Amino acid sequence: QVQLVESGGGLVQAGGSLRLSCAASARTGNIYKMGWFRQAPGKERRFVASIHWIYGSTSYADAVKGRFTIFRDLAKNTLYLQMNNLKPGDTAAYYCVTGPGWATQDSNDYDYWGQGTQVSVSS
Repeated sequence: QVQLVESGGGLVQAGGSLRLSCAASARTGNIYKMGWFRQAPGKERRFVASIHWIYGSTSYADAVKGRFTIFRDLAKNTLYLQMNNLKPGDTAAYYCVTGPGWATQDSNDYDYWGQGTQVSVSS
């Protein structure tokens, strides 16, 4: 069983930055793609970004392109999401996910989910 533990959320003013971390309890050889989804109150979970664990190829939701950067530390089995120029619309619980190498922006593609970390952005 893969366990994912997110951290780094918090309250920040619009225009500020946060860095989320996700520590994975799995060997790198068993991780193919990792990413982030987010869910605002009363809304569905939405794709944010993903990265192929080995290749480093990335994918971003249009809403975060140019502001968020997903990256990973292979040695630490840790995924990160650097969030810059945060907007109130970024307010959500952010979830770290893992899935197969072919996983897309569909939440059903992913196998494991973290518990979530809250990001709140004030105007």
